[in-house]
Amino acid sequence: MSKTLLLSTVVVTFILGIGTGFILSPEYANKMTAKKTVMVELGRADKLIDLRYLDGVIAHHLNAIFMARQAEANSQRKEIRDLAKEIIIADEKGIQELYEWKKSWFNNTKQITIYEKINLGAYDDKFDLRFLNALIAHHEEAIMTAKEIRTKSQRNEILNLADSIIQNLSSGIDTLTEWRNNWYQSK
Repeated sequence: MSKTLLLSTVVVTFILGIGTGFILSPEYANKMTAKKTVMVELGRADKLIDLRYLDGVIAHHLNAIFMARQAEANSQRKEIRDLAKEIIIADEKGIQELYEWKKSWFNNTKQITIYEKINLGAYDDKFDLRFLNALIAHHEEAIMTAKEIRTKSQRNEILNLADSIIQNLSSGIDTLTEWRNNWYQSK
């Protein structure tokens, strides 16, 4: 087989594989096209907008728990370890409620297994700074998506959740920014 034919075959197989992944798995498509600055692509306000939002919030919580477990295990600061414990407890509880809503509203019991996993690395003198920066960005993404769902959902529970996210995470960003400025003299 010639090198050109072999290369063409590999390229075609790769493209077909990606196409098949997009067709067979929405999670694959979401992962491959995800923008780092957006929690979840909500799309248009259709009958599944709330389901997409719930799935996005669950994935977002799973990422927060992933980061918090690293902070709980690695940080030397009590404030960070305490915050990590709070995140784990609150987000695990929140995930259960969101799964109940999915089942009740959409008869959907599908578990979210694909989500961004931000690895903060091993402990060093900048570990807490990496955690703070990642969590601030994480909160900003959630606020942006909550503001979007406020314009697209008609469901009171979703609107109340979005309001709560905007209020609580905005306050959280203030605290995280203050810690970052005090500990690292940075903005």
